[in-house]
Amino acid sequence: MVKLRLKRCGRKQRAVYRIVAIDVRARREGRDLGKVGFYDPINNQTRLNVRTIVDFLEKGAQPTGTVHDILKKAGVFEKLRLKHSFEKLLITH
Repeated sequence: MVKLRLKRCGRKQRAVYRIVAIDVRARREGRDLGKVGFYDPINNQTRLNVRTIVDFLEKGAQPTGTVHDILKKAGVFEKLRLKHSFEKLLITH
Protein backbone atom coordinates (compact mmCIF):
# COMPACT_ATOMS: atom_id res chain seq x y z
CA MET A 1 0.00 0.00 0.00
CA VAL A 2 1.21 3.50 -0.84
CA LYS A 3 0.95 6.41 1.57
CA LEU A 4 1.53 10.11 1.16
CA ARG A 5 3.59 11.10 4.18
CA LEU A 6 6.23 13.49 5.48
CA LYS A 7 9.94 12.81 5.10
CA ARG A 8 12.14 14.86 7.45
CA CYS A 9 14.93 16.98 5.96
CA GLY A 10 16.92 19.96 7.16
CA ARG A 11 19.22 20.37 10.11
CA LYS A 12 18.78 20.10 13.87
CA GLN A 13 16.06 22.28 15.37
CA ARG A 14 15.23 23.49 11.84
CA ALA A 15 13.24 20.67 10.30
CA VAL A 16 11.59 20.92 6.92
CA TYR A 17 9.63 18.11 5.34
CA ARG A 18 9.16 16.67 1.88
CA ILE A 19 5.77 15.21 1.11
CA VAL A 20 6.46 11.89 -0.59
CA ALA A 21 4.61 8.86 -1.89
CA ILE A 22 6.18 5.87 -0.17
CA ASP A 23 5.47 2.21 0.51
CA VAL A 24 3.96 1.64 3.96
CA ARG A 25 6.68 -0.83 4.93
CA ALA A 26 9.53 1.63 4.23
CA ARG A 27 11.30 3.66 6.90
CA ARG A 28 10.60 7.39 7.30
CA GLU A 29 13.81 8.25 5.44
CA GLY A 30 13.51 5.22 3.15
CA ARG A 31 13.32 5.17 -0.63
CA ASP A 32 10.26 7.02 -1.88
CA LEU A 33 8.23 6.44 -5.03
CA GLY A 34 8.03 10.15 -5.81
CA LYS A 35 8.36 13.58 -4.28
CA VAL A 36 5.06 15.43 -4.47
CA GLY A 37 5.53 18.46 -2.25
CA PHE A 38 7.38 20.43 0.40
CA TYR A 39 6.30 21.68 3.83
CA ASP A 40 8.13 24.14 6.10
CA PRO A 41 6.31 24.44 9.44
CA ILE A 42 8.62 27.18 10.75
CA ASN A 43 7.97 29.63 7.89
CA ASN A 44 4.52 28.13 7.21
CA GLN A 45 5.30 27.49 3.53
CA THR A 46 3.87 24.72 1.39
CA ARG A 47 4.60 23.79 -2.22
CA LEU A 48 2.58 21.00 -3.81
CA ASN A 49 2.62 19.25 -7.17
CA VAL A 50 -1.16 18.92 -7.31
CA ARG A 51 -1.32 16.94 -10.56
CA THR A 52 1.00 14.24 -9.19
CA ILE A 53 -0.82 14.15 -5.85
CA VAL A 54 -4.18 13.68 -7.57
CA ASP A 55 -2.70 10.87 -9.68
CA PHE A 56 -1.44 9.05 -6.58
CA LEU A 57 -4.77 9.54 -4.78
CA GLU A 58 -6.67 8.14 -7.78
CA LYS A 59 -4.43 5.06 -7.74
CA GLY A 60 -5.37 4.42 -4.09
CA ALA A 61 -2.66 6.17 -2.08
CA GLN A 62 -3.74 7.14 1.44
CA PRO A 63 -2.46 10.38 3.06
CA THR A 64 -1.40 10.36 6.69
CA GLY A 65 -3.26 12.64 9.10
CA THR A 66 -0.86 15.56 8.84
CA VAL A 67 -0.57 15.32 5.06
CA HIS A 68 -4.36 15.07 4.82
CA ASP A 69 -4.66 18.36 6.74
CA ILE A 70 -2.06 20.03 4.48
CA LEU A 71 -3.83 18.83 1.32
CA LYS A 72 -7.23 19.86 2.66
CA LYS A 73 -5.96 23.36 3.45
CA ALA A 74 -4.55 23.61 -0.09
CA GLY A 75 -7.87 22.51 -1.64
CA VAL A 76 -6.53 19.37 -3.35
CA PHE A 77 -9.58 17.29 -2.44
CA GLU A 78 -11.89 19.85 -4.04
CA LYS A 79 -9.90 19.60 -7.27
CA LEU A 80 -10.09 15.81 -7.08
CA ARG A 81 -13.87 15.96 -6.53
CA LEU A 82 -14.32 18.39 -9.45
CA LYS A 83 -12.23 16.15 -11.71
CA HIS A 84 -14.38 13.13 -10.89
CA SER A 85 -17.64 15.01 -11.41
CA PHE A 86 -16.37 16.32 -14.77
CA GLU A 87 -15.39 12.78 -15.85
CA LYS A 88 -18.84 11.48 -14.89
CA LEU A 89 -20.41 14.27 -16.93
CA LEU A 90 -18.34 13.27 -19.97
CA ILE A 91 -19.25 9.61 -19.58
CA THR A 92 -23.00 10.24 -19.32
CA HIS A 93 -23.13 12.40 -22.47
